[in-house]
Amino acid sequence: MDLRVLRVAADGPVISTSDDASDLIGDAWSDDASLIAIPVARLDPAFFVLGTGLAGSITQKLANYRLRLAVIGDITALLATSEALRAYVREANRGEQVWFLPDDAALQDCLSGS
Repeated sequence: MDLRVLRVAADGPVISTSDDASDLIGDAWSDDASLIAIPVARLDPAFFVLGTGLAGSITQKLANYRLRLAVIGDITALLATSEALRAYVREANRGEQVWFLPDDAALQDCLSGS
């Protein structure tokens, strides 16, 4: 799969609002990217608590602008404490819109179709 990826830097402000998602959309459009790769550390911890609605809000906003999301990093500890998050990640990784991946190598594998 040949597409441009906006790789969000590991250092920087936490992404915690819909407005932050809007900023990412602008950055992606500036780079002509169709997938945004965000390190786990850049996401507000509330993103991983599905009851807050933050994950849904951000992913829906990106989808509305035809942008895909890859969350990059180890979320094993978070998955161990939430059945809802495990189910969400499992379903997301079956599709093409949102991926939860352990590292950049896994992203590259997904992009190359392996």
